Amino acid sequence: MEAPILTIIVPCYNEEAVLKETVSRLSDVLTQAFHDRLISFQSTILFVDDGSTDHTWELIDHFAQQDQKITGLKLSRNFGHQNALIAGMENARSYSDCVITIDADLQDDVTAIAKFLIKYREGFDIVYGVRDKRDTDTLFKKNTAIFFYKIMERLGVKTIPNHADFRLLSRRVLDELVNYQEENIFLRGLIPLLGFPSTKVYYNRAERFAGESKYPLRKMLNFAIDGITSFSVTPIRMVTYLGTFFAGIGFFIGIYALIQHFLGHVVTGWTSMILSLWLIGGMQLVAIGIIGEYIGKIFKETKHRPRYIVEKRILTHQSFKHNVF
Repeated sequence: MEAPILTIIVPCYNEEAVLKETVSRLSDVLTQAFHDRLISFQSTILFVDDGSTDHTWELIDHFAQQDQKITGLKLSRNFGHQNALIAGMENARSYSDCVITIDADLQDDVTAIAKFLIKYREGFDIVYGVRDKRDTDTLFKKNTAIFFYKIMERLGVKTIPNHADFRLLSRRVLDELVNYQEENIFLRGLIPLLGFPSTKVYYNRAERFAGESKYPLRKMLNFAIDGITSFSVTPIRMVTYLGTFFAGIGFFIGIYALIQHFLGHVVTGWTSMILSLWLIGGMQLVAIGIIGEYIGKIFKETKHRPRYIVEKRILTHQSFKHNVF
């Protein structure tokens, strides 16, 4: 088997504080992998600037001028982490045998990349990087992550627990992935749907090297809601079941009230009436909100807007020489 051309795809959003160290570590990983004959000399690192407002793109351009292994895409605005990954994969597909996606914050173990490549050479098209432990997470984040994966499983969405977006994909996986054109992308649920031989590589997740997390609680909640509503209609079915349940209760209460009326037992109760109104009214608002989430996604999909727009490119793979490493 010939050494594959690898592209490491790194989505970036305001990562100027960590970018220098990221470039250094990933360059060392590429160099070592080349010397171990795991990859071709044409392998590259592709940084995707997702509309950063700091000096991230200027740094990418600077590093690309110093090292032709460094390439870059600058998106015209912030399209979101998942769309930045899609942009990198679609652009790298034409010249790569496989890609590895990894965040710029260096929490994922870059030394695991060699293990990914070994698994790829063994015949696996998808290699998932799975966190062995979550010791660096807060208790809240750890418990909410466990809850999220359990909810996804109960809703019938196939995901890999403790796997984020640190993974290897072969070219034939990428060829199939581009056929999925929906705007509401949730790669953690989409990639397992593709099939193909897959395996896992376990690693320990580190603290963020520098800068601030790009996933505060609000974004985490939105990400979870997008993931659930992109792959399952179970929430709407739950609303239907719940509505049927309360309608049944209302029917029996009506029969009870009618019987009491004929027996001469007039039941008065302002508190019970108000509680019922609040309960049913609240459930109706929740139901409308859930249905609205799905309608909103349909609204977005019908527009067929591009998932990303590339403003600038730094792609030098055609000019590689044998002494790159």
